[in-house]
Amino acid sequence: MKVLVVGGGGREHALCWAIARSPRLTKLWCAPGNAGIADSAECVAISDGDIAGLVTFARDNAVDLVVVGPEAPLVAGLVDALDAAGIKSFGCSKAAAQLEGSKGFMKDMVAKFGVPTAAYGRFTTPADAKAFVEKQGAPIVVKTDGLAAGKGVTICQTVDDAIAAIDECMVGGKFGDAGAEIVIEEFMTGEEASFFAVCDGENVIPLVAAQDHKAVGEGDTGPNTGGMGAYSPAPVFTATVEERVMRDIIIPTVKGMAAEGHPFKGVLFAGLMIDENENPKLIEYNIRFGDPECQVLMSRLKSDILNILDGAASGTLDQVKPEWFDETAMVVVMAAKGYPGSYEKGTEIRNVAAADALDKVKILHAGTQMDGDRLTATGGRVLGITARGNNVREAQKRAYEAVDKIDWPEGFCRRDIGWRAIAREKN
Repeated sequence: MKVLVVGGGGREHALCWAIARSPRLTKLWCAPGNAGIADSAECVAISDGDIAGLVTFARDNAVDLVVVGPEAPLVAGLVDALDAAGIKSFGCSKAAAQLEGSKGFMKDMVAKFGVPTAAYGRFTTPADAKAFVEKQGAPIVVKTDGLAAGKGVTICQTVDDAIAAIDECMVGGKFGDAGAEIVIEEFMTGEEASFFAVCDGENVIPLVAAQDHKAVGEGDTGPNTGGMGAYSPAPVFTATVEERVMRDIIIPTVKGMAAEGHPFKGVLFAGLMIDENENPKLIEYNIRFGDPECQVLMSRLKSDILNILDGAASGTLDQVKPEWFDETAMVVVMAAKGYPGSYEKGTEIRNVAAADALDKVKILHAGTQMDGDRLTATGGRVLGITARGNNVREAQKRAYEAVDKIDWPEGFCRRDIGWRAIAREKN
């Protein structure tokens, strides 16, 4: 198969790294890619937002499968354009992508499908939103309706905090058009996990769960980021929880979307809250692999990833059964100092090859490019230091050994990724 991966972050590097291992692969491109992806795929200078350019490239190069990594091209209709050109793709339609593109749409749909989730309201005016908050009280959660790169969620401990968050979104315009409409939800307690299932519109197969660390600071403190690390499996996600998630959340959503005329194809990423009685509730859906969760999933995947991606695109998922390494995988994100606020670009990163050479370690690039023979940082989240071990503690030890080999004074990472799971192991 000739395959084109769309995107240029850590998720896409993980996908390219996994696809490159497939015996079915004859040629792999990535648009636009990054410095690390260039080791697995030929990078082509087409933006992931250039729908016409991507379709033209896929047609001119007789691409057999286009794998869409990020959410923005899916929400913009890339898969619909590929379908119209007769090009097979892994990813969902523009209509189905509303499950991530509009939190309000998602909440309305899952309420209709009977999926357990937080009570909520949708608002287009600040006054109505504030009245709702004052009636409900705090803690409460304020979310942008549209895409905000993983940063549009504010957990508010007081009514005043919620009023300020509403003003940031709807008056101050902090998130642009994404915050013109907001969703306000009840605050749920429990432990969060991310679960992934692959769908072909009708059939659905479970992948595995992971836990990520959204906050920038150790002990899960500070502002939310796109994710500072993750690990899989997630100890909170037991066999009982998986059975309940598939029965009560994933399968009703897949059946419901098909009944609505928007069959879901691709990967369904469920953000979940799990209570002490192992009852899961849906926080939100994403319509693509998580970043950084994809890094640990691809590290654990023993099966040929192309069989899964092609099965979803071709409607043959009922013939696919993924196999996984039993080991724990962990990714520690190295980010530019200042992230998620302002940060310096163009700083040099050294000694990545030595870290990459360690046993059961893979350095996955998220925001890098080559400047001559210098590897430089171009984004906020820059590297994903990914490692496997027999348990969380061993995977963590390997990951931080690799971190400590990398010479990048302008970068930082959290030093406590996996702390919840390690506390469980100690108990």
